[in-house]
Amino acid sequence: MAQMLRQGDGGHVITISTSLVDHANSGVPSALASLTRGGLNAATRALAVEYATRGIRSNAVALGIIRTPMHQPSDYVELAKLHPVGRVGEIDDVVDAVLYLEKAPFVTGEILHVDGGQSAGH
Repeated sequence: MAQMLRQGDGGHVITISTSLVDHANSGVPSALASLTRGGLNAATRALAVEYATRGIRSNAVALGIIRTPMHQPSDYVELAKLHPVGRVGEIDDVVDAVLYLEKAPFVTGEILHVDGGQSAGH
């Protein structure tokens, strides 16, 4: 933020969070994620308000399960059941969300859920 303020031409901060912050699931341990990512979500909204008049936006992307090396490939069938769309997310899904936020100058303070509908319910 300090660098963006010194340069004087605004900027954009995007943090990566998880949908589990707002939509805990008894089958997925999420206390630590809620503690850490919940703080990021709160800071995202606070920074959006605090720096809006200085041309700095702040948003977050709250993820569901994304196909990465963090999970075993054999687990994806079961993990896909956590998402109403019936599949896990791909890296491209995350990239598309980040690019959308970057190209949306009137969006700030948003927690964008990229979770295959998980945050909408089951």
